[in-house]
Amino acid sequence: MPRGDLFPDIAPYETGLLPLSGGHVMYWEQVGNPRGQPVLFLHGGPGAGAGAIHRRFFDPGHWRVVIFDQRGAGRSRPLGELRENSTPHLVADIETLRRFLGIERWLLFGGSWGSTLALAYAQAHPDRVAGCVLRGVFLGRPTEVDWFLYGLRRIFPDAWSAFAEHIPPAERHDLLGAYLRRLCDPDPLVHGPAARAWSLYEGSCSTLLPSPETVASFAQDRSALGLARIEAHYFANDLFLPPGGLLGHMDRIAHIPAEIVQGRYDMVCPCDTAFELAAAWPRARLTVVPDAGHSALEPGVRTALVAAVERFRRRA
Repeated sequence: MPRGDLFPDIAPYETGLLPLSGGHVMYWEQVGNPRGQPVLFLHGGPGAGAGAIHRRFFDPGHWRVVIFDQRGAGRSRPLGELRENSTPHLVADIETLRRFLGIERWLLFGGSWGSTLALAYAQAHPDRVAGCVLRGVFLGRPTEVDWFLYGLRRIFPDAWSAFAEHIPPAERHDLLGAYLRRLCDPDPLVHGPAARAWSLYEGSCSTLLPSPETVASFAQDRSALGLARIEAHYFANDLFLPPGGLLGHMDRIAHIPAEIVQGRYDMVCPCDTAFELAAAWPRARLTVVPDAGHSALEPGVRTALVAAVERFRRRA
């Protein structure tokens, strides 16, 4: 897939491991201009982890880019750990990292679950947020989780069948519970295949057109375990969001400018959610990409995301 509209590959100028509560250790890195405008990248999932490609949404000459792997995900340790792993823990971790790095305020950039976490953090710490760039909006409501678990079969019946058939017929009325039991089983011969089936399902539904590259990235054993186990854990606990959900607290961030980028044919996080968020956010600008699905690397989506970040650069 050509990615000429992203910035060139770049290595971090600083990396580290930050101890957190509950025995968790966070991997973090900084990329770009050490004296630049701070921006925080929030990966999806929950549990997906960040990668080198995510550094490329930002002009390294301008931005001080902070990237980290959330609890249990990616290069953070222990991989797939669920103890003391909730949205309030992640929000607190972001504040811990901000203070550790000596950053006053930053732009938040997050897609899918990253958009959820960005909103949760912004609502908890609005004075620390200069703005938000969000993609593939997910508000963590029960209807959205149910769509992922069951509704997607209307669009991707083949991918959903493979996902459901990993579970015996007698348990398919509760796919989430059945998967969570297997994903939390200590035996790799149980949790490994379950993680792969879950992750392949999500990867297969994430692009407008079939993308073997995307599916292969989801299928890697280590990334699959973090993604599937933590995602199922969060889904089973209503994403650990407050009463009233995120839309119920938009008054806290009504003054913060936002750019929302949404693929018209995003099947993982359908377009209506982004429209609801934009309608509740006076300073939000919504860009609908007419020929894209969910992935941040869909051609039109990545172009729109880079343009959204550049608009914030001009605001500075």
